Amino acid sequence: MASPAAPSPSLSLNQTSLFHPQTSLVTWLKPPTSSALFRRKPTKRLLPPISAASSSSSSTSLSVTEKPTTVHFHGNLIESFESHDSFPGAIKGAAFTENPVERSELSATRRLFTQDPPWISALFLKGLTKMTVKIERKDIDKRKFDSLRRRQVKEETEAWERMVEEYRDLEKEMCEKSLAPNLPYVKHMFLGWFQPLKEVIEREQRLQKNKSKKVRAAYAPHIELLPADKMAVIVMHKMMGLVMSGHEDGCIQVVQAAVSIGIAIEHEVRIHNFLKRTRKNNAGDSQEELKDKQLLRKRVNSLIRRKRIIDALKVVKSEGIKPWGRATQAKLGSRLLELLMETAYVQPPLTQSGDSIPEFRPAFRHKFKTVTKYPGSKLVRRYGVIECDSLLLAGLDKSAKHMLIPYVPMLVPPKRWRGYDKGGYLFLPSYIMRTHGSKKQQDALKDISSKTAHRVFEALDTLGNTKWRVNRKILDVVERLWADGGNIAGLVNREDVPIPEKPSSEDPEELQSWKWSVRKAKKTNRERHSLRCDVELKLSVARKMKDEEGFYYPHNLDFRGRAYPMHPHLNHLSSDLCRGTLEFAEGRPLGKSGLYWLKIHLANLYAGGVEKLSHEGRLSFVENHLDDIMDSAENAIHGRRWWLKAEDPFQCLAACVVLAQALKSPSPYSVISHLPIHQDGSCNGLQHYAALGRDSFEAAAVNLVAGEKPADVYSEISLR
Repeated sequence: MASPAAPSPSLSLNQTSLFHPQTSLVTWLKPPTSSALFRRKPTKRLLPPISAASSSSSSTSLSVTEKPTTVHFHGNLIESFESHDSFPGAIKGAAFTENPVERSELSATRRLFTQDPPWISALFLKGLTKMTVKIERKDIDKRKFDSLRRRQVKEETEAWERMVEEYRDLEKEMCEKSLAPNLPYVKHMFLGWFQPLKEVIEREQRLQKNKSKKVRAAYAPHIELLPADKMAVIVMHKMMGLVMSGHEDGCIQVVQAAVSIGIAIEHEVRIHNFLKRTRKNNAGDSQEELKDKQLLRKRVNSLIRRKRIIDALKVVKSEGIKPWGRATQAKLGSRLLELLMETAYVQPPLTQSGDSIPEFRPAFRHKFKTVTKYPGSKLVRRYGVIECDSLLLAGLDKSAKHMLIPYVPMLVPPKRWRGYDKGGYLFLPSYIMRTHGSKKQQDALKDISSKTAHRVFEALDTLGNTKWRVNRKILDVVERLWADGGNIAGLVNREDVPIPEKPSSEDPEELQSWKWSVRKAKKTNRERHSLRCDVELKLSVARKMKDEEGFYYPHNLDFRGRAYPMHPHLNHLSSDLCRGTLEFAEGRPLGKSGLYWLKIHLANLYAGGVEKLSHEGRLSFVENHLDDIMDSAENAIHGRRWWLKAEDPFQCLAACVVLAQALKSPSPYSVISHLPIHQDGSCNGLQHYAALGRDSFEAAAVNLVAGEKPADVYSEISLR
């Protein structure tokens, strides 16, 4: 008989890790039925004819026909071979089944293992591993995103409710133990104000409800829209927030306070009404109403699961509540402000003697303030203000972290902008421009089509989708310096200036000098108080976000078209403290150009004239201070503190840390950096004028043309 054209491959059950010797061939030879990822395209494979004599039981060859057969293979599995009486090699004696009937049925279509070329298995396993890892990562990312989104929605919709529950629990604890709990200063005041304010708001709600429509107050339809306890919490927190961040000489403008309270109440009414309408089991609701509410809730949840947040918000907003307007907000806010002034008191510290009667003073007083329009001008302006008691301001700067800040950075990317009030936060009202109540500006913005403003929308979306995180190392340094009393690295002194004592002399000049000294000391203390509150608010947000993997800042515009984060305290456009504490959440390898610009950036932050040098001069400055940079990065508090000499110390310290990390690495260019590098234009308006006028002299003055050193147009103007 003719010999075969080529030897057939020998077979073994252990040729691949995908096959287990104890597994029956029937199991392994079934076609795959799981995912399409595990299927391969059918291929044709030709095997040479083998003589019948060569198909003995001891041979390792197979006898097949010369007819090509179509084979489906998976891994090293070849299907649909022609029938054969025996299996050679290691397969000899392997039984498909003990049942002779089944064995006869299987004899027509025997399956066989053969060894594929190594590259087939390698490519298949490599691709399979990559696809599996990719799918798993996608599932993990989706679960993580859904969890963050739920937290974000809860943060936006349940913040005030949590505060109400906290005060209820504190009241209950105080009544049960007959002892006031040990609370921070601001919460201690809130606890004393909460119950009286809640009671007078309830009384006002009942009073307005019982009046006829002709004699009801203008704010009557709106004061009933929230529970009294939640309204009381909003009024207290909004007023104290204004006191901490916006007071002037301990005074807040009445209009500003009233409108702020009214806006906060309106925002919460929308959320409260939606949650109330969609509650599953409201007492007194008919079966049809309950069914409608359940369907509405299911609809919103379904839209949120499918990431159709905008459609879900449309359902929430379509509950029949029209925008209130500034007049309504101001009227409701004014009445609630009056109720707060009637019920909020502060108590001075008790004297040593127990015979003295405790003194209670109003925490807020209404008065009128007269100011001149310009210094030395006879034109005066008189407006109402709310004056805060000095005791109220005394310990407030140490309790800023306990205040509720609604518009915190977002845990998930903000909604894409689609219109005047369509974008930004998921549930908190967000507007594309800060109009400060101007109806003309609001109407003009609403009339602009999405197609016309799409580039503005895209720019704001790009800024909002930038992921940030807290630089923990810099935050730790800030916390330690602040705990030690501040008054360093641009931090305000945490202690007040002592008030000069009145002189015993009756000399008019000496008394006048003393009065001026007292006035100056009080002014300094008010400024320090405001700055301390500002630092505390920034640090409170940083502490809250420091453990997050990343967060986002929704942006909107001012009337000039400049983009700003909607969160007011800790953001990348704020002070050196904020900029140094923040960094990008997604890092990039430095690379050669990145290391170059990092050194330039460090020199610019140090300033003191260094930023006016050429690029080579700034690089030389950094090279000459590498020891100081390393010391600053490794021992910022107890070292030589070179970074404190910088004009922007905390940003300088952050740059020192990254540069030291790169220089210590065996591969500096591959070090991952999260540090923002500043590159800014100089006198952008004049740059446009110089470019439009093709004025080479003016272009050189504003750095539109190359020069050895950066030009300073203001210095040149001052010399002429």
